[in-house]
Amino acid sequence: MQPFRSEVAARLAELAPPLLDQLDDMTARMIGILERSEDSYSHQGPGVVGELFASTRANLERGVRTLMGHAEDGGRAALDAAREVGRRRAAQGVPLETVLRAYRLGGQVTWEALRASARCTEAPGDSDVLLEVAGSVWHVNDVQCAALAEAYRAEERRLAGIDDEARQQVLDGLLGGRGGDPVFVRSASELLALSLDGRLVCAVAPPDEAGSPTLADPAARLLARGVRSVWGWRSGAQVGVVALGTRPVADVLGWLAEQAQGPVGASPVVEGAALVAAAWRLADTAARTLPAGQARVVTIDDRLPEALLSSSPEIAERLVAQSLGRLLELPGEERDVLLGTLTAFLAADGSPTRAAEELYCHRNTVMHRLRRIEQVTGRSVADPRARLLWQLALLGAGQR
Repeated sequence: MQPFRSEVAARLAELAPPLLDQLDDMTARMIGILERSEDSYSHQGPGVVGELFASTRANLERGVRTLMGHAEDGGRAALDAAREVGRRRAAQGVPLETVLRAYRLGGQVTWEALRASARCTEAPGDSDVLLEVAGSVWHVNDVQCAALAEAYRAEERRLAGIDDEARQQVLDGLLGGRGGDPVFVRSASELLALSLDGRLVCAVAPPDEAGSPTLADPAARLLARGVRSVWGWRSGAQVGVVALGTRPVADVLGWLAEQAQGPVGASPVVEGAALVAAAWRLADTAARTLPAGQARVVTIDDRLPEALLSSSPEIAERLVAQSLGRLLELPGEERDVLLGTLTAFLAADGSPTRAAEELYCHRNTVMHRLRRIEQVTGRSVADPRARLLWQLALLGAGQR
């Protein structure tokens, strides 16, 4: 910033110091505007929000002290700070346009606070003083934005230059249980610019029948929404670890569903890298409960009964055989009618009347079929355990 004329500098020495006592309020106002107007900021995790507050306050204070004539380094510290913000926001997946708007908002907030200070102690010539200061503030802001953008793009190039092998090595470490090693987690976070100490979710997408991926470039698509993630392969399937911040997991799963060309399983939300390996196993199990080719995203909690059955094929097969018995051996037409009736009966909480409504037939017809089911399976429709076994057996039969 070029030195002000002596009379302008003297007036600023009166107007600017009171702004130092307003820094917290100025920062809170600026953060509030960003969270309301910029989706990329509103869903960041507590760590990022805390860092955002600290860096914003420091930048505002640096600007105020510069107005007071205390920038003895010629503004180099402010440029270095802008570059650091650019690098961090690129790593956090905040769009460059959003970051630049935020930086310019800092100049606006500082200018408005200075103008308010002038109104409280009006003096002759303040209009000329404020006009000169405004031009200087916006010029400096433009220079800092240019430095920020340069650093942001450089960090983008660095992240793009991390090859697939490096990403796969980090992912293998997380899925292999190294998430409890602080040294590994720290180096992984720095390499990928991915926060691994907050809310995470794991997703698994098995390949299609030709062995091709069923999610097309999910990392880039999520990053376009301000969500960072790392993706690779494990046991023949695509696997991703997604950093949620404060964003609802339903948003991320919805975006994955938009591009899914096959089954996708998701883990529960976990806190921190130490739980990623367990999350991966749950997501993998959820994915494998869906039929191949079914484009659908499910969480493990959506598929707990199916997951139990798929985890033990031998038990599932025996459950089907013992619970449905000779019913599956009946001629095709009779078998299908009885299985459909049993399914409707169980879905109707054991009500023959409601089952008849669902099947568009008379209640007595349903009762007759239920007696036939009892005869063939050797189990009673009045027995709660039998109904539970039938429900699980129907799920098991559907997965075979």
